[in-house]
Amino acid sequence: MDNLIFFVKEGFFHVLDWKAYDHVLFLIALTVVYDFKNWKKIFWLITLFTVGHTLSLILAAYGVISVSRAWIEFLIPLTIFITALVNIFYAKTASKNTKTNTNLFFALFFGLIHGLGFSSYFNMLVGKASSKLLPLLEFALGVELAQIVIVILILLLGFIAQTIFRFSKRDWILVISSVVIGVTIPMLINNWIW
Repeated sequence: MDNLIFFVKEGFFHVLDWKAYDHVLFLIALTVVYDFKNWKKIFWLITLFTVGHTLSLILAAYGVISVSRAWIEFLIPLTIFITALVNIFYAKTASKNTKTNTNLFFALFFGLIHGLGFSSYFNMLVGKASSKLLPLLEFALGVELAQIVIVILILLLGFIAQTIFRFSKRDWILVISSVVIGVTIPMLINNWIW
């Protein structure tokens, strides 16, 4: 039971670590186009992200794949940038019809990349343990719970902005996605690999 709590907490605070806010930025970019009535779509999005994140952790933990840390540190902000940029290009149509298929791809594929970014730390957590699968699944549960908390906050802020402050959905998507891009550009520059 102690191990379960430990790994769930590690997963939960991995997402909510304010020093490593890239995960939160990605969730903002991924879900800003939705509102509470789309909760099923959002659940699938964040679950697919967790599946991708967990799959790459499993592959890295068992030594199946290994990717240069420099590439991962560059690709993570790139995934955030691309997601927010797509929101800007499709803000007008996204405000009428949420783009589930594109976001499903982003969630799964980018989850794979984000999971690789955490693989070395996770390997330190489990050490030389023969069975790493259960801790990985417990960690994934913590990630999923934290993502649900963040998404609820994003949806709540969107609801407040659109109902109380009278932002149009299109403007809300444009403003938030632009802020995410503005925060992500220095991350890209600092981790530029060429």
